[in-house]
Amino acid sequence: MKFEKFYINWYSRAKNFCIQYVGEKEDAENIIQGVFTDMYEKWDQLSGEDKLPAYLFSAIKNSSLNFLRQRLQQEKAKAQIQRDVMFDLRVNYDALQELNTNFPNEEDINRMLYQAINALPERCRKIFTMRKIDGMSQKEVAQALGISVNTIEVQMQIAYRKLREQLKNYVPMLIFLLNINN
Repeated sequence: MKFEKFYINWYSRAKNFCIQYVGEKEDAENIIQGVFTDMYEKWDQLSGEDKLPAYLFSAIKNSSLNFLRQRLQQEKAKAQIQRDVMFDLRVNYDALQELNTNFPNEEDINRMLYQAINALPERCRKIFTMRKIDGMSQKEVAQALGISVNTIEVQMQIAYRKLREQLKNYVPMLIFLLNINN
C-alpha cells in the first residue's frame, strides 16, 4: 500500500480518535501530523499492511499521552503560580490591615529605624552601619574588619531579616529597607 492512500483512508479516523483524548481539534491535528510524518519517514520499514492501523493508533496513543503529560505539568505549574500569587496577595492584604500609620513625623520614623538598627547583634549592627549608613562597599568593610566579603553578605542578610521583622508594620521603613537593599 502506498503512503498517500493510507493517509487518505486513515487521517479523519485518526484525528477524531485523537480529539477524544486531547480535547482540542488543533492539538489533535498537530499530533496526527507528527505521527503521519514519522510514519512517512519510516514507511519502507513498516511492513505488513494489516499491522499499519495498529501501528498508527499505537503511535497516536503514545503521542497523545506525551502531550497530556506535558499539559498536566503545565497546569500544575500554573496552579502553583496561582497559589503563590494568592499567598502574596493575602500577605499584602494582612500587612495593610495591620499597618500602623500613627507616627506623626519623620523624626519618629527615624527614631524607630535607629532603635531597630541598635537592636541588631553587635557585629551585624557594625557591618550594617558601615555598609548602609557610612556608605562603604562590601570590600571596604571586609578589609576594615579583616573578614571575608561572604561574611559581609551573610551578616547583611541577617540584618535585613531582623529589620523587616521589627519594622513590618511601618511602610516607610520597608521602603527605606528596599532602597538600601542594593
